[in-house]
Amino acid sequence: MKKNIAIVMGGYSSESHISIKSGNVVYNHLNKNKYNAFRVLILKDKWVALNENDQEFAIDKNDFSFILNDKKITFDCVFNAIHGAPGENGQLIAYLKLINLKHTSAPFYQMALTFNKRDTLSAVKAYEIKTATSIYLNQGDEIHLDEIINKVGLPCFIKPNNAGSSYGISKAHKKEDILPAIKLAYKEDSEILIESFLNGTEVSVGVIQYQQETKVLPITEIVSENDFFDYEAKYEGKSQEITPARISKTQREKVEKVAKKVYQILGMSGFSRAEYIFVNDEPYFLEINTVPGLTEKSILPQQAQAAGISLEKLFENAIESALKNEY
Repeated sequence: MKKNIAIVMGGYSSESHISIKSGNVVYNHLNKNKYNAFRVLILKDKWVALNENDQEFAIDKNDFSFILNDKKITFDCVFNAIHGAPGENGQLIAYLKLINLKHTSAPFYQMALTFNKRDTLSAVKAYEIKTATSIYLNQGDEIHLDEIINKVGLPCFIKPNNAGSSYGISKAHKKEDILPAIKLAYKEDSEILIESFLNGTEVSVGVIQYQQETKVLPITEIVSENDFFDYEAKYEGKSQEITPARISKTQREKVEKVAKKVYQILGMSGFSRAEYIFVNDEPYFLEINTVPGLTEKSILPQQAQAAGISLEKLFENAIESALKNEY
C-alpha cells in the first residue's frame, strides 16, 4: 500500500517563499507510484493541504489530518521542507513527536540547538572544532564599539542568531558600519552574533544519512560576486557554486572529517549543509543548516547529483530512513 506523505512548506519566517519552492521540487520528484504525496502549506494564519489544483483543505492540528472527498487523510511521514520557523527551529518537530508522526528531520532538540548559531558554536567548540572569534548581544544590551573591535577586529560580520538565507547579515568594514548593521540584524532577531572575518576559501559541505550511513557529499566551493555569500549571491545568481570544490586533497580530507564529526556531535540525522572557511588549510566551522534548499539549483541537490544521487533517490531515501527511525 502506498504511504501518505505530507510535504510541509512555507513557515513563519522571511524564508517562506524559498521553502515553498523547495517543497514543490520535492513534490514534483517524489515517486507517485510509491507515495501519495500532498503539499501542506504551513503559514501563521493557516495550515492547509493542497490538491493538484491548489485547492485548500484545512489541517486538523489534533492529528495532522484533513478531509478529502469526505474521507479522512492521515499521514505516514512528514517531509520537512520548511526553512526557518517553525520547521527548522524544532517547534514543528516537537509537535510531530507529540502526535507520534514520523518526519525527515533530526529530533526536535537537535533542530532547536542547530537553529541557534550561538548555542551551536558553543557545542562544537567543546569538541575543539575551529570557529571564528565571536561576541553575542541581546536586544537592549549596551553596545561598546571599541570593545567589539578589539575582540573581533575589522572587517567583521553581524548576523541574527536565529535566521537563515543570509537575512539581516552585514559585513562591517569600519567602525561606523557596526551600529547600522546591528540595527538591521535586530529586525530579524532579538539576539545577534558578531564574528571576526576569516579570509580564505569558503566551502559548503553536505552531510546526510544515506542508506543508513552518514555520507559526506562532494564539496562545493562558494565564490561570491558580492562582498560575502549574501541573499543575492545565494538566490539571484551573484555567485559561482563549484562542485567539486577546487581545493587540495589535504583540505578535502580535513573538511570531510570535521564535517562528519560536527554532524555527529550535534546529533544530526537527515539532511544537513554546513559552511566552512579554510584558513591555512584548516577548516573553520561557520554554521549548519538542517533544512537546506532543495530546488534543482540549490547546493545540496547539486552535491547529490555529483555523487550520482538523483533527486528522486535523495528524497525517497529521506522518507524511507524516517519511516525506520524510532524517535
